Amino acid sequence: MSKEMKELQKGWHTVMETVHSNPHVIAFMNSRIGQYLDDHPFVALSLLVFIAASAIPVAFFLVFVVSTTVIACIGVIVMEGFVISLGGLTLLCVLGGLGMLSMAVSGVLSVCYMSLTTLLSYWPTPDSLSKKEIANGSGFLPSNPPALDQDDANKKTE
Repeated sequence: MSKEMKELQKGWHTVMETVHSNPHVIAFMNSRIGQYLDDHPFVALSLLVFIAASAIPVAFFLVFVVSTTVIACIGVIVMEGFVISLGGLTLLCVLGGLGMLSMAVSGVLSVCYMSLTTLLSYWPTPDSLSKKEIANGSGFLPSNPPALDQDDANKKTE
């Protein structure tokens, strides 16, 4: 045997001694599963190969799950911020429109009030009628007030 092979065998033997002296390995080898795997080396090797081969896909899956979760959380935060901003902008537009509508309605009502009060100020009242207009009957007041009660009207005619 070559010198390099002897050094490799010596290093491997040291590693195996370190593994076999570990308390967790000793406890596992004393269990029923450890004894079964020690008695069936093909099953132990198959299990070891399966665990080693499945470690990479499981790691990729876990990285995928974590990254998807982080991206989803960030996406929800961004989407929520977008929706809240859109709702706030919509509310601002609606309130601005309502403010402009209320100003327009109040302006129209103010113009109507001012024009009606101006028109009513030109409307003749009994105090503003001259005695001549009242005598001629051209005033707006009737010469005889209407009878509210029929008995009163009959007494005046008699």
